[in-house]
Amino acid sequence: MGKTKRIAVLISGRGSNMVSIVERLCSEKEPVGEVVFVFSNITDAQGLEKAKNFGIETLSFSHKIYSSRKEFDEAVASEIEKRDIDLVCLAGYMRLLSKGFIRKFRNRIMNIHPSLLPSFTGLDAQGQAFDWGVRYTGCTVHFVDEELDHGPIILQRTVEVLQDDTKESLTDRILEMEHQIYPEAVDLYCRDKLKVEGRKVSII
Repeated sequence: MGKTKRIAVLISGRGSNMVSIVERLCSEKEPVGEVVFVFSNITDAQGLEKAKNFGIETLSFSHKIYSSRKEFDEAVASEIEKRDIDLVCLAGYMRLLSKGFIRKFRNRIMNIHPSLLPSFTGLDAQGQAFDWGVRYTGCTVHFVDEELDHGPIILQRTVEVLQDDTKESLTDRILEMEHQIYPEAVDLYCRDKLKVEGRKVSII
C-alpha cells in the first residue's frame, strides 16, 4: 500500500466535506491518509477555523490580488508542491482550475458534485434537478479534468426526490450523502485501490 498519503483540501466556505474526510481518516486504526494542508481563496472561510481545530496547517489568500487565474493557480500549486502532497481534494472550492494546474496534478485532484453526472453540471445542481422534476438525483465524486464537472467518475450515490421535498430539504439530503461517499473515495485512493483508464475508474 505504500506510505501514508498526504492530502490537501481546497475550500471556499464551511468546509463540511473537509471535516467528513478528516474524521474518516482519523478513525482508521492504521491511517492510510492524512489531511495536512487546507487552503482557501476566501480569507474568512469558516472551514479554516475548523481545520485549525484539527491541528491542520491552513493558508489563505485571495484570488483578487492576482492579475489572472493562471497566476493565482500557479501560486496555489506552488504551496501544494512545497508540502509534498499526494492528493488534492476540492471541497466547496468555488474556483475553476486552470489547465496548467490540472495538468500538474493529473488524476490527483478529486471533486464532489451534487448531482449524478453527467446530468446537471455547474452551479446549483440541486436546484436544477428539483426544477427539472427528476425522481432521483444524488452526488458524484470524480477526478478533475480540463472540462467542467467532466472528469472520470469514481463513486456515485442516488438520492430520491420526495413528493414533499423543497429545494432546501433535497440539498440537505444530498449533502448528507456527500459526507459519506467523498471520504470513501479518498480512502480508496489512499489504499491504491483506484485505477484510471481513459474515462473509466476501476476499483481494484
